[in-house]
Amino acid sequence: MLSKLSSRELFLVDGVGAIVTALLLSLLLARYESVFGMPVPVLYALAEVATGLAVYALLCYKLLRNIWRPYLKGIAAMNTLYCFATALLVIKHYASLTWLGMAYFIVEIGIILTLVKLELKMANAVFR
Repeated sequence: MLSKLSSRELFLVDGVGAIVTALLLSLLLARYESVFGMPVPVLYALAEVATGLAVYALLCYKLLRNIWRPYLKGIAAMNTLYCFATALLVIKHYASLTWLGMAYFIVEIGIILTLVKLELKMANAVFR
């Protein structure tokens, strides 16, 4: 289903997903730190980055019409960096993470990297 999206729709999916991530991190995981194990300041920092990514993606969705490839590559790169930073934080705080916290971050990274793969595929596709 996601592979059938237009570039604009892909920006929308990315932006909405980043909002969901920011809300989950700041409202759910931060509230139940003992259940997930990631320190609250780290969760808030990740939520801030996710909010910034959401703003970027939703502005691209709203404003871009013709020249969208570099911006799609840009959001793919930023999403990849977000995943890398998240993985490093998971490693750093491994001792305090619960199995539920590990599961959350593994699933989050998997979803984001799947979206990155679609973004890069679309950005690099040759249309006839």
